[in-house]
Amino acid sequence: MGACYGAEASNRYIEFTRVSGADVSETYVPYSGSGPWFTCEPNGEVQPRLATRGKASEQGTPPSTSISLLLKAVERCRDKPHSKVERGLPPVKDNVAPDPLPAEDWKTWTYGQLHDEIRSIAKAFIKLGMQPFDSVNIWGFNAPEWIMASYAAQFAGGKAAGIYPTDTDETASYKVVHSGGSIIVVEEKSKIAKLAKGIKARGDAKSIKAIIVYGEGQQVADGEKQLLEGCGEVPVLSWEKCKKMGEEQNDNELDNRIRNVRPGHCCALIYTSGTTGDPKAVMVSHDNLIFASSTVFGEITRAVDFSKEEQMRAISYLPLSHVAGMMVDIVGPVYVSAYMQNYETIYYARPYDLKMGTIKFRLQVARPTLFLGVPLVWEKIADKIRAIGAANTGLKKAIGDFSKRTNLDYRRGLQIGEQPGDSCCRCLSTKVMGKVKAELGLDQCIFAFTGAAPIRKDTLEYYGSLDMSINEVYGMSECCGATTWSVPPAHQWGSCGYELPGTEVKVYRVDEVDFNKKTECDKAPSLDSTDERYQGEICFRGRHIMMGYLAQPALGSAHVAEIKKKTAETIDKDGWLHSGDKGLITKDGMVKITGRYKELIIGEGGENIAPVPIEDHVKRMCDGVNEVMMVGDKRKYNIALVTLKAKGANGEVPGEDNLDAGALRVNEKVSTISGAMADDIWIKTITDAITSANNNGQVCANNAAKIQKFTILPTNFSEENNELTPTKKLKRKVVETIYKDLIEKMYATNGTYIPFNK
Repeated sequence: MGACYGAEASNRYIEFTRVSGADVSETYVPYSGSGPWFTCEPNGEVQPRLATRGKASEQGTPPSTSISLLLKAVERCRDKPHSKVERGLPPVKDNVAPDPLPAEDWKTWTYGQLHDEIRSIAKAFIKLGMQPFDSVNIWGFNAPEWIMASYAAQFAGGKAAGIYPTDTDETASYKVVHSGGSIIVVEEKSKIAKLAKGIKARGDAKSIKAIIVYGEGQQVADGEKQLLEGCGEVPVLSWEKCKKMGEEQNDNELDNRIRNVRPGHCCALIYTSGTTGDPKAVMVSHDNLIFASSTVFGEITRAVDFSKEEQMRAISYLPLSHVAGMMVDIVGPVYVSAYMQNYETIYYARPYDLKMGTIKFRLQVARPTLFLGVPLVWEKIADKIRAIGAANTGLKKAIGDFSKRTNLDYRRGLQIGEQPGDSCCRCLSTKVMGKVKAELGLDQCIFAFTGAAPIRKDTLEYYGSLDMSINEVYGMSECCGATTWSVPPAHQWGSCGYELPGTEVKVYRVDEVDFNKKTECDKAPSLDSTDERYQGEICFRGRHIMMGYLAQPALGSAHVAEIKKKTAETIDKDGWLHSGDKGLITKDGMVKITGRYKELIIGEGGENIAPVPIEDHVKRMCDGVNEVMMVGDKRKYNIALVTLKAKGANGEVPGEDNLDAGALRVNEKVSTISGAMADDIWIKTITDAITSANNNGQVCANNAAKIQKFTILPTNFSEENNELTPTKKLKRKVVETIYKDLIEKMYATNGTYIPFNK
């Protein structure tokens, strides 16, 4: 992450993104006719969408299945390690995690061992009653068994349908029934009771054939069964018993099913973490995933040098049921090992690493060469580094500050349209920050990136001062996770990158009545452009676009009709996937998201207000603020709910009353949220940050966008309290409902700071 790319940034970008040949349109997938360009059928097939030439063509990325991809990886790397995980650990005691194991003590599966176990598990699934096109539901934290169950589902002719580890019994049972799940794989036996409760409440489960338990130390008795409403008593097996069952079967039926799997069949269901209603199941095909991997790794290897690395490494900690976890941890390593000169190994985090802040110990062992961090993770890491830096004094502080300034100047100059910064004294600054990266376990990281949610520009700048390039990417489950990409030779802070080869990205002004009617927006002169004529809905199409949302016939014709309607409201007659995100594309081809249409605040006077840039500015101006949520839809003015950085707050849980990281530096005499809520220094600091945002024309375009009042909440937003999705997106409408009385009180009370009262 400390490499120099030399030439002027804009010239590097032009050279990097240039498409050779006469007609660029030939590299795009042709869409002729009026569609529909999707299917919602569980056994549906969408033929690979092929361009004439380039990455999306048959020659550029031959249509295939993820099964064939794994077989090719095994052929090349049979004896290389695929998965490494700590096993035999004692439990957490007195809120202290056990010491990390040295790398040589981690349990390992080679590619060959992984493949052989997948075949055995797939044969057991078939023996237990799984039919072609059925789903295998997997519920638990990341583990080699999670990934093997996913591939086994595909080998058996079906698809994987992950369940978030934090899902409620209601949500989990919905996903099982909706996906047509016949085999349920769980980490802990406690989840079986939750599942049974949810299924009983629903009363419409019929297809479940067996439950498999993979968690270490989970005891399953011989002949154990579980009564599930509508399914009767189904067998409960340990992972080892399931594997042994498969080993006893012949290969004929499995091989027959493998032969019948086609590139256009559904490979996996990704349930969207929606903020309202039942989650939708995104159907992604084998071809979708292989093309997406091909384009992403093609761009990475064009941009950075992996030639000296025999082994690439990544750490698995993001939910494997999410598109990012699936692409990075399940599909990516196999693609690397099948088609690149390297092989890739996955190291697994512990289930409590994010909650307890212990993930750095896994990073220190894995030394990942690739690392995807969602913004929350990058910001938490930055908080810890800032706290260490703030404690330095004297010469150590002077050297650290000098190194950060030098690195920031250099990294800022590597952006498109900027001149490379002065490389004088880079040896010293690189060496100083190299120690910081080594302490984090990121000293061997060649490509670091972020996605799943917007990241603040000042966070990217901070990592630039540490001599680290964090590359922002953008996509959604419906496009296999990525449709724009950033790399060190072609990036801008505040942009989520350029369109990936073979994909199309455009910004449209969409008709409010008929979304098939749309007009392409003008290209913006720069990322800072605020004129509405440059902004519209970001839309994309190509070979990576989903098959459609799954409609489950067992749930009735009304459900099927509703899902088909939702899919048709997402993919228009010209094949464009409508993202729901508002943004622009610059003349250089860089994409910027300026808001999400569902999040826009419509003022009383009809003004469209994008809250995120305003909220981010407040957070940037006050390091102690964790989140800011503006409220003001159909109101005369906007107010803000503010949360502070607290110990233990990690998005999953709200944390403690004790302040953490930058929040402790606002007023050294105040160490708790409850104390800050009544402290004049804290109130003034947040007031000043809000005033700064209100006076900044780049984020607050007019008076209607300004924040007039705020309050400090006693706890952080969290999944536990249903305020965040599993990908840590804010459920704004839910939060407004939770704090409805407080919001009304704020509008009815005079003053800028309105104290919180229960």
